[in-house]
Amino acid sequence: MKFTKMHGCGNDYIYVNGFAEQIAADRKPELVRQLSDRHFGIGGDGVIFINPGKSADFEMEMYNADGTRAQMCGNGIRCVAKYVYDYGLTDQTSITIESFGHVKDLDLALGADGKVSTVRVNMGMPILTASEIPVVSDHKQVVDEQIEVDGQCYRMTCVSMGNPHAVVFLNHLMESDDIRDFELEKAGPHFEHHTRFPERVNTEFVRVIDRNNVQMRVWERGTGETLACGTGCCATVVACVLNGLTDTKVTVKVLGGEILCEWDQTENVVYMTGPAETVFDGEIALREEM
Repeated sequence: MKFTKMHGCGNDYIYVNGFAEQIAADRKPELVRQLSDRHFGIGGDGVIFINPGKSADFEMEMYNADGTRAQMCGNGIRCVAKYVYDYGLTDQTSITIESFGHVKDLDLALGADGKVSTVRVNMGMPILTASEIPVVSDHKQVVDEQIEVDGQCYRMTCVSMGNPHAVVFLNHLMESDDIRDFELEKAGPHFEHHTRFPERVNTEFVRVIDRNNVQMRVWERGTGETLACGTGCCATVVACVLNGLTDTKVTVKVLGGEILCEWDQTENVVYMTGPAETVFDGEIALREEM
């Protein structure tokens, strides 16, 4: 099976051309777990199959590293856009991609080499209704609401960008100004599997720098900490605005780079702009039992 390794701000996935590679649906979860293994496989935060679209130009069929299906990935969808243009599946710089039945509009910017360098994505409307995110709450929306996790009290704001996010601000919880000092590996799993999140949750831990810049680390359900999360950056900016902490256009500084997000409140949609990069192409022999 041929594949391409790509990343958006260090959020790396293995991309498979579903036009050329036919993999049975029941084989994909185990295949994803094997390919994603960073010691015995190719290594990545998951696998994304690029398929012909039903309601859009292309379909992004995304899996987390643990083999579970995921609804949306902002970094992943930018890389899909780069793949389909750079590898000749389209010659258009404005395209549509569907994931889990939801269609996104993307605008591709080309670099000096004629290949895609950055992608702007209309990520759609942020979902704020608690039951639709979903998160268990006595309130219709979860904004600056307390949650106890592993004996520690946090305050969270919950947003869905096609997948559920809990945004936690660290400014008053940390003495250090360096977000890397936060013990994410301890808090992240407890958030992910907390009883208030019936479908688990992605958790963003955020430090606000100023009205237009924030730092963010993320624990993604089914994967663990990643260097970036596009939908998490979008959710973070929405949460910042809801709490009056930033303007509506914010640069989110993640461990793998920077992503620009803007919540257009007139249209009530979030736009995300960031890079997409190809690492290498390869070919791997599939195990017979798969």
